Amino acid sequence: MHVFDSVNPKPLLKRVASLAVAVSCLGVSLVHAQTNRAAMPGSTAGHVPTLSASLAREIAGADMPSISSSRAVDDGLPDDPSVPVQESVHPDAKQPADDRGVQTKRILGIMPNFSSVSADERLPKLTPKDKFVIAGKNTFDYSSFFIAAIQAGVAMNGASYPEFHQGVAGYGRYYWHTLADTADENFMVGGLFPVVFRQDPRFYTLGHGSFGHRALYAASRVIISRSDAGNPMPNFSEIVGAGAAAGVSSLYYPTHYRTWTKVGQKWLTSSVIDGANFTFKEFWPTINHKVFHTH
Repeated sequence: MHVFDSVNPKPLLKRVASLAVAVSCLGVSLVHAQTNRAAMPGSTAGHVPTLSASLAREIAGADMPSISSSRAVDDGLPDDPSVPVQESVHPDAKQPADDRGVQTKRILGIMPNFSSVSADERLPKLTPKDKFVIAGKNTFDYSSFFIAAIQAGVAMNGASYPEFHQGVAGYGRYYWHTLADTADENFMVGGLFPVVFRQDPRFYTLGHGSFGHRALYAASRVIISRSDAGNPMPNFSEIVGAGAAAGVSSLYYPTHYRTWTKVGQKWLTSSVIDGANFTFKEFWPTINHKVFHTH
């Protein structure tokens, strides 16, 4: 049995009610007295402490930050709302390129574009492993097999190598030779010799300037590259790599194609194709933005 069960609650309730009435009467009396003193001429509000004065003293005693005309702490906002806020940018932060220079990982959603860098984009240097990985991605991407199939069909239609003959068997010969040529070029120009000469095999988009200036810049990347440290230098990877790829390629073609003339022709053809490829990559962001309205 609880203790409160033996206590009669009626006297306790009466006392609580009486105390509430007394407090209410006292509050009314204080308010009435304050009103009369405020109405009397010559009276001051400091004689009787009002509720507002008490609250003011409590608020004044609290720890509040001081406010002055000159800001002790910079809040990051301009004094004039019409002045735009200047955002601070770290000098080493990567700046996003505009729509004219933003590269995509694929061209037309199919062709690989893994080695292209957007305009004004700064990237860390590649390790030797990174260079071979990019060369492998460009070689064994699914689109590479599709593109090689088209190239093999064009070569067979023009009877580029009569020794391969026609038909399904002939097309197969054209096809695997084309795949092998692509692998030679990618791994020599984009993998092995960039490691040997410590060069960056990626294509850096210019993205600004006149059409002629951009076209000349892109085409000249065949003979001008940059080192791993970012300094311009002759593109030994392209020049030596394309020649080495042409020499290796001659080993699995018929014997009479293993001459300096034939190898030189393939070497020159590969360099011209690479120059055209660089030029198209330079303008691909502009085409992608203006024609396809994407970036």
